[in-house]
Amino acid sequence: MAQLLTPVVQETTPALIARQLRRAIGQGELAPGEQLNEAELSRHLGVSRGPLREAMQRLTQEGLLVSIRNRGVFVIEVTDDDVRDMYLARAAVERAAAARVIQLDAKDGGKQLLEVTKRMRKAANDDDADALTETDVEFHALLVALAKSPRLSRMHNTLMVETRMCITALETRYASHFVRADEHHEIAAAIRDGNAEEADRLLVAHMDDAVARLMEAPEEASTAEPA
Repeated sequence: MAQLLTPVVQETTPALIARQLRRAIGQGELAPGEQLNEAELSRHLGVSRGPLREAMQRLTQEGLLVSIRNRGVFVIEVTDDDVRDMYLARAAVERAAAARVIQLDAKDGGKQLLEVTKRMRKAANDDDADALTETDVEFHALLVALAKSPRLSRMHNTLMVETRMCITALETRYASHFVRADEHHEIAAAIRDGNAEEADRLLVAHMDDAVARLMEAPEEASTAEPA
């Protein structure tokens, strides 16, 4: 029995603050280019400046914030061209990874990815946007990891840091959270079935759909049907 038990991991205060700031950035409450006011944020969040600064440092490392010497910390500004380029690069890496996973062990790889989509559907059912975004990131990270290519993984890790804000912003761009979960389920199922052509098509459609939603106004994107 003891072997089945694992330590309970509790999030630190900086991690909790980072999550709130990440969500605020993704949903536009902290606008691109906006300067973060430490005193105001610490009062609003009810925390001291120490953990707040640590949280801000985490988001700076993730690429969501930028620290400018003698000026302060600002939310990064992402242009439409940036979004297109990020997803172009991600699509190239993930399509290569999916093809490799199918070559190595399609059934096992697909099974592991489907397990993640189960948690995505639970998050959608619970209307837990934070959990859905985290499992979204987990799905794509696992997809590339299953390819067992250190170079693909390194490239993808960098890209995911840069697109974290986009993925968080997508929380508000769907009429239903289940659309996101279903898209990932279809990709995982195609990989499990060893259908390389279908997996590739679905990945391209998934990336193109995300870019299209991010280019639209939030109220327009939320009513759009999936591509």
